[in-house]
Amino acid sequence: METIYSNKTVSVTELKRNLSAILSEAGDDPVAVLNHNKPEAYLLSAAYYERLLERLEDLEDARLVRERADGPFVEVDIDAL
Repeated sequence: METIYSNKTVSVTELKRNLSAILSEAGDDPVAVLNHNKPEAYLLSAAYYERLLERLEDLEDARLVRERADGPFVEVDIDAL
């Protein structure tokens, strides 16, 4: 059995029939779209998706900071700038 990463689910057929109502009801929560009772896709609001992308960017930035924490470093004279 596959894990469903959402508290809300909808079938592909129901999504086709009632897209507007499902979007309205979901609000800002993700919705798992099921095909034959297995997750086929996830429906996310634009705001949720944007927050997800920002979080991924933050995680990537943190990874780069850890990766570069030990150098190499470039000596810079502030007066030479």
